[in-house]
Amino acid sequence: MLLLASSLNLFAQDTDSIPSLPITPKLHFLEPAPQPHKGRIIGVSTFGGVSYTAGMIAVNQLWYSQYERTHFHFFDDNGEWNQIDKVGHAWTSYAEGYYGISLYRWAGLHDKKSIWIGGMLGTFFQSGIEVLDGFSAKWGASVGDLVANVSGSAMVIAQELAWQEQRIWFKLSSHKVNYNDYPLDVQTRAKDLFGTSFQELLLKDYNGQSYWLSVNPSAFSRRKNGKFPKWLNVAIGYGIEDVFGGFENKWTTDDGTDYDFSELQRYRQFYLSLDIDLSRIKTKSRFLNFVLAGFNVLKIPAPALEWNTKGQVKFHPLYW
Repeated sequence: MLLLASSLNLFAQDTDSIPSLPITPKLHFLEPAPQPHKGRIIGVSTFGGVSYTAGMIAVNQLWYSQYERTHFHFFDDNGEWNQIDKVGHAWTSYAEGYYGISLYRWAGLHDKKSIWIGGMLGTFFQSGIEVLDGFSAKWGASVGDLVANVSGSAMVIAQELAWQEQRIWFKLSSHKVNYNDYPLDVQTRAKDLFGTSFQELLLKDYNGQSYWLSVNPSAFSRRKNGKFPKWLNVAIGYGIEDVFGGFENKWTTDDGTDYDFSELQRYRQFYLSLDIDLSRIKTKSRFLNFVLAGFNVLKIPAPALEWNTKGQVKFHPLYW
């Protein structure tokens, strides 16, 4: 509701500076408003506020209510999961900020206000999770997570302020890991940690996730008619493999059984690949342009070169 109040206040400031607003012509639904559109601003802010409130209530009831509560505290988890969870926090904040900016521009809010309000939505939304973590005895609020959240917001905001566009996209790719060749106890551990459904594996299986900085070379070129395709990006990625616990591959099950699979070397992966900037592919269809732009926080499958901390170099004909 704070989001709704601040947006309406800014809308009032915008309209107060205009003696009399002309009648706004009828807009196509997907067409950005040329000036502050009260109905859209209220709609976007209300949708964001209601979604956030409902989401926090649902997460609290379905997840955190099952665990013991305690006083608010912090927990240092910066060494967990080879830091890919921190990268995930930054990407989530970036993606939510990108969508937030797009929505407020669609609503006609003045550009810098769209950038700051929309761009900070990721940090605002993700900080709610940290509050719930902070009151949970099993976890705790994480300074590293908070820094990652702010970093994701800062990345999307800084580019919009500097260039009015994203020239370096923060993207995610995720694939299903085949655990069939692992020991049975490790397979069970993977199912317990990461789940089995497509949605669970997409969000929770760190071994299958990769995060990318996808750079558009033509956006930095001074040549307007350069030979490098405007839609083609060069992407640098990061992933991890063989990670079955926060700090180490050791765990204890609910029945008190200890497992030690330290022989499975946890390692990091670095990638070089090509990518497509879907926002630079324009069609005659507003709907198709909307869909392409919406999916631009996801990495397109493409050939990739991998180097990992096991000293291996691999070529993937098609990596997702």
